Amino acid sequence: MFGLFKKKEKKVEVEPEFIVVTINARIQPMHRGEIYEDPLDEILSKNSIGEVSGGGTLQSQSGELEYCDVEIQVKNSTDDTVELIRSSLEKIGVPKGSKIKVEATDSEIEFGTLEGLAIYLNGTDLDAEVYANSDSNHVYSELDRLTQGNGKVYSYWQGPTETAFYLYGTSFSQMKSQISELVNNYPLCQKCRIEQIA
Repeated sequence: MFGLFKKKEKKVEVEPEFIVVTINARIQPMHRGEIYEDPLDEILSKNSIGEVSGGGTLQSQSGELEYCDVEIQVKNSTDDTVELIRSSLEKIGVPKGSKIKVEATDSEIEFGTLEGLAIYLNGTDLDAEVYANSDSNHVYSELDRLTQGNGKVYSYWQGPTETAFYLYGTSFSQMKSQISELVNNYPLCQKCRIEQIA
């Protein structure tokens, strides 16, 4: 009679551990989700390791994007877990100067292989007819088309005096050379500036 109703054993709740990935990419929150968070979340849940629990984007005083963070909640921060996160993100494509911070061990791993190019279109100093007859969407799609196989446009930013497109790829100099004809010939690209950002 006794012992028919055994007490349920209490499950020991394991405190989750956190890994924060700082990605040296100038990307808007929606692009951060599309490019990094959603694919990584899928990999983590498929391997029953954890999930993407948050993210953020840092902006400079001008409002321009600087870099972004992806916060990952895992069951435990084993070397295998950290390596899976690193290799998965490397496959997706991460710029140089990115970091993985493992809170449990207070360690930091630098990673990333891509180089970055920012092109800033001048939004104030060109003739009015250039702005009236040109389209920044055309520049965006051409940048993407011209750098195919080496890089692509990850995101953009519209500031008070200029519009920036951020490209990441295997080689800054190659991307710069691939877009040179567009930069030299398309009216909206007059007085633009190009910077290496990774």
